[in-house]
Amino acid sequence: MSTTTLTAALRDRRYLLTAWPWRSAAFLATTAVIAAPLSFGLWILLLPLLVAGRRIVHGNLPSPAVVVLIVISMAMMFVGAPLVAAPLAALERRRLRLVDPRPLRGTRKLGDLTALYRDEATWRAVLYAVLLALLAPPVFFALFIGLLAQILLVASPFGVGTWQFGDYEVHNGTRSVPLMLVGLILLPVWPYLAGALSAGHALLARRLLGAGDPLRDQLTEVSQSRARLADAFDAERRRIERDLHDGAQHRLTSLTLHLGMARLDLPADSPAAEPLGMAHTQAKELMVVLRDLIHGIRPQVLTDLGLPAALRELAASSPVPVTVEATIAARPPESIETTAYFVAAEALTNIAKHAHATAARVRVTGDGTRVELEIEDNGRGGADPRMGSGLTGLADRVGAAGGRLLLASPAGGPTLLRVELPCPRG
Repeated sequence: MSTTTLTAALRDRRYLLTAWPWRSAAFLATTAVIAAPLSFGLWILLLPLLVAGRRIVHGNLPSPAVVVLIVISMAMMFVGAPLVAAPLAALERRRLRLVDPRPLRGTRKLGDLTALYRDEATWRAVLYAVLLALLAPPVFFALFIGLLAQILLVASPFGVGTWQFGDYEVHNGTRSVPLMLVGLILLPVWPYLAGALSAGHALLARRLLGAGDPLRDQLTEVSQSRARLADAFDAERRRIERDLHDGAQHRLTSLTLHLGMARLDLPADSPAAEPLGMAHTQAKELMVVLRDLIHGIRPQVLTDLGLPAALRELAASSPVPVTVEATIAARPPESIETTAYFVAAEALTNIAKHAHATAARVRVTGDGTRVELEIEDNGRGGADPRMGSGLTGLADRVGAAGGRLLLASPAGGPTLLRVELPCPRG
């Protein structure tokens, strides 16, 4: 086949000589098979509504039994439609290759029923199923009538007796040859009609069953790529922290102890006493520097005790008095904890450096699905991301975790920084 899609093939003069008409016919035939049970089920569920509508048109209110049936059918439709539409969408993406071999990327796999019902793609698939159930019966009925008329035209000379074709009497024999010629002339119309219907169906399927428009796909991919980079960065940071903690810090601690023991054994008037004392002092200072470095990578209290304890430790070391309020129902994922902690750390650093505040408050809540962090101070306000206060970096860090950062900082204060972070399951 010289063309890659049915839409392009329909514009080719050699369309009738290709396999596309047969592929279109196969696509329509399988559509009829799939649409029949869908249409039957939908009209069964809509039957109470039709009965109620008929009574209302005749000036009567629907009976209580009909109202109960309407409620039951609508509930069944709402609950059952996504469960039917999701596998239908997967089947249709595969079947679409008959008329459009281009890959149609579906949505990500959803882990539970809650995500299924909340996903936009699910309801687009439901809309597709409803349109298929409503439109397929009249379209295929019209095709059946047209195809029956076509067969009668071609076979008219071979018929028996006289039959009525609209207002025209059709007789068998040679008098029906003109009708047969008309039928033969119309034969090429059917492959084009099948192709047009299949192409329209394919266009609808691509719009409703795909993952979205190309721009949104690209933005989604960029967002996922950024999240992957952030996760890789966090993993590498944890590895460095572990290597420093388990390797360099332990060896430095051992070195400091040995220097201290050697210093005790060495006479005070020895020429080596002063250099050894300086080495011991520098080793202890280096231990403090290394401990602060490890703490800056990821504080041990955050790993051991979680976000509330880490925030309280952070508040205790702040030069500005900080009140911490923490209500977390379930411990969030490690990446979310890390993001929230460093946002709070950067915000408290900004408060100490720029806000001229006398008090600050950190409030964190979590219900297992999201973490909300608020940092508020009574300083002078006027925080501006363009002034190099680190807010842009915070927004990037929060965005990489799939959250959002909100800032309210009018001139004169107070300043409120709010961060909302989702907690992905599994």
